[in-house]
Amino acid sequence: MRSLLPLQLAVVIALCAWLWIRTTAVDPLPDWHQGELVVIVPPAEMETENAFETELAELFAQQLQVRVTLVPLPVDEALPSLAAHRAHLATTARSTNDYAVRFSKAYQSLDELVICHGATPDDIDNLASRDLVVAAGSPQEIALRAVQREHNRLRWKSRSETSSVELLEEVADGKLDCTVANDEQLATARNFYPELGIALDIDSPSDMSWAFANDGDAQLFDEAQLFFTHIKQDGTLRRLLDRYYGYNERLNAVNAEAFISQTRSLLPRYRRWFEEAADLTGIDWKLLAALAYQESHWDPNATSYTNVRGMMMLTEETADRMGVENRLDAHTSILAGARYLQLLKEQLPLRMNEDDRLWMALAAYNQGMGHLEDARILATQSGLNPDLWSDVKRMMPLLSRPSFYKKTKRGKARGGEAVILVETVRLYHDMLKRLEAQNSLSQLPPILKRSFVGSLIR
Repeated sequence: MRSLLPLQLAVVIALCAWLWIRTTAVDPLPDWHQGELVVIVPPAEMETENAFETELAELFAQQLQVRVTLVPLPVDEALPSLAAHRAHLATTARSTNDYAVRFSKAYQSLDELVICHGATPDDIDNLASRDLVVAAGSPQEIALRAVQREHNRLRWKSRSETSSVELLEEVADGKLDCTVANDEQLATARNFYPELGIALDIDSPSDMSWAFANDGDAQLFDEAQLFFTHIKQDGTLRRLLDRYYGYNERLNAVNAEAFISQTRSLLPRYRRWFEEAADLTGIDWKLLAALAYQESHWDPNATSYTNVRGMMMLTEETADRMGVENRLDAHTSILAGARYLQLLKEQLPLRMNEDDRLWMALAAYNQGMGHLEDARILATQSGLNPDLWSDVKRMMPLLSRPSFYKKTKRGKARGGEAVILVETVRLYHDMLKRLEAQNSLSQLPPILKRSFVGSLIR
């Protein structure tokens, strides 16, 4: 229960903040020239989209040298609220003529996919016999309208105050026949619901944009256009997309199902030790647990053919360095592995983004700091940024090629293996965060849970 109360507190704080924003911050709409930009973002329930769009909005606000107020709204409320001048812009929108808004240049193109409980039809016309439900006003509904022009038998139901993420969960649970989601949403959902099978591409991709009121400030719209041009040219957009979506689809259905099962059966045995390691190092216990699962599947007796052993799969050299006498002792292994990861992280430049430092430390955990430095040097020589994991990971696999590793200081390495470890740990970490949030929500008092779900999520 030690970590449950902070999560419950976070839920309460988020609910209070959301209620404050809805009642005070958006009416009347401030003049952004005076220092405040109000931005509609996806609801907190759409975790990845919310985090991605929040960072984009904060970067835009930095460009304008203003502070940003975020308003999380369900998709069917976003554009109507924007048209009613309750915000300066809305993120994650697909062009539509339904409201008096205009759209920035697209920054991401996503395929829209039909997914059903059981077998998904292999043809759009065969969907006529299925019960298809989508979120009202969502990019998915707009995509269906475009498809309906050529498939006039296509029908669906629109549901207000919901999201594609929630509908995917209902399909997986058998509560809903079919829905539509974009490829990123479906890839993430499959990590939690491996039973979601083959999907049907409806051939109407969503070009995601920001929306602005037609009669809004033209200068703000122009600034957004320049913003997207700039972040595309300097690589910022690519790095953000990699950060929030780059680890999707790294698990097959069997692996994802096994991981979820082990979080229920095995993880509770060791959780207190991961939390102890987190207190010792400052690294999120869920990240440490994700690393341990990738290394040993939480098996304290795991041993590799190279004699790497234990829960955190420590080498003899690393164990000696961290003062570990018995690598098969789970408690000792977890603490030593966490301290070693923190030690690697501390060796990296402080100028790096915190996430990039952590992901590079994970790569060094797998292949050693020397090989990571070789990859960073290769990145510099290739005109890339050695302080960004999204750039360095492109160099890591080259360490296995003679034409590259012969020019490095430390020689040959299985750099591609390090990339797979980092990206898979990122995915396990994301899954653990979501599962933990779900568990926390289930423990809330019924009244507060209904209020939170009804107001913040829905």
